[in-house]
Amino acid sequence: MALLDFFKKIEPDKKKSPVLHTLYDAVFTFAYAPDQTTSGGVHIRDGMDLKRTMIHVVIAMQLCYLFGTYNIGHQHFTAAGQYLGFLEGFHLKLAHGLIKLLPLFIWTNVIGLGIEIYFAAKKGHAVEEGFLVSGALIPLIMPPDLPIWILCVSVAFAVIIGKEAFGGTGMNIWNVALLARVFVFFAYPTTISGDQVWVSGYESLASGTMADYGFFHNGLCNTLFGWMGVDQFNSATTAVVDGYSGATPLALAYAGGWEAVTEQFTPAQMWWGTIPGSIGETSKIFVLLGAFFLLITRIASWRIMLSMTIGAAFMAMLLNVWGATPFMDVPWYYQFWMGSFFFAMAFMATDPVTATATNTGKWIYGFLIGFIGMIVRVMNPAYPEGWMLSILFLNTFSALIDHYVIEGNMKKRLKSA
Repeated sequence: MALLDFFKKIEPDKKKSPVLHTLYDAVFTFAYAPDQTTSGGVHIRDGMDLKRTMIHVVIAMQLCYLFGTYNIGHQHFTAAGQYLGFLEGFHLKLAHGLIKLLPLFIWTNVIGLGIEIYFAAKKGHAVEEGFLVSGALIPLIMPPDLPIWILCVSVAFAVIIGKEAFGGTGMNIWNVALLARVFVFFAYPTTISGDQVWVSGYESLASGTMADYGFFHNGLCNTLFGWMGVDQFNSATTAVVDGYSGATPLALAYAGGWEAVTEQFTPAQMWWGTIPGSIGETSKIFVLLGAFFLLITRIASWRIMLSMTIGAAFMAMLLNVWGATPFMDVPWYYQFWMGSFFFAMAFMATDPVTATATNTGKWIYGFLIGFIGMIVRVMNPAYPEGWMLSILFLNTFSALIDHYVIEGNMKKRLKSA
């Protein structure tokens, strides 16, 4: 009660300071469940508002955050041929990962929430909760060395053009996090595609390139590690080894098929995620654990997840039969070992705002995402992955799918009547 009293005392005046009051309201409703509940015997009464629904999705991502942070450091030292065992140099890998990830997370939320608070104050209502998920998703789908200014521009574009222009949370047509990524992909393609961008801490991956350490490496972390008597960051001895490319399994598969992939990575490495890639997508096991959490809490639709898997598998089998390129010959089940399919399935395709709402529509929607996404992945060399484009494409048609499903149901009922 003392905390509640404190919140009541510091509440700004809504008319005199609308922006401050909007910020206060966002923090207050984050800390406390709403006291407005439905009434009447036929209604369910609980404190499960939209903010708490979104928090479940954020919780489901935490294992991806933990593993992704550490894997940033692991890939950095793998490029230098140091601490090749996954748990070797644990403190250095974790510190490097935090140095790279924290700015992405902080700036994503500063820009995104800042825009949300501004629009909420102008419209005179509480902060909408949708950016809780988008703000957690965006850092996970970006490269670790993405320039901060590009990140900020992409977040501003996604929130303003993709969300606020349509009326805010619940009104947007496209997934906001994917809009931020697609903006970077088309506006600044060299920062989010190719082999080099997935390994952080070097100006290039040319042999002999020294690690690019700054104040947090050389100053803060090395001072702390010196007190602890453990290994420290040393740019003079950390350099890219001969023959290292930073290529992802998808890039290798496109160039030489499954054989080229397994020459560099084992299926176990791809499953556990000790490979280059976007920060949150690499570990399939942790992504699936997050997906399982969303399913048991009934936040995400199992129909979309299952139908998307069926659609991707079906298209991969057809490509196996065709077999015109080495990538088409990759066994269909190993397509799930590479890239970001599971992450897109769990956290992107199931977005309740931009996905279909009818049960039949969810089957159609998910299947088409998997089917089209696999075509883009395998047959279009311009795009290193297909799920971003296929999800945004089906976002556009999700309302139309629901419309025809509802129309079909109405016609059936009219016939029976």
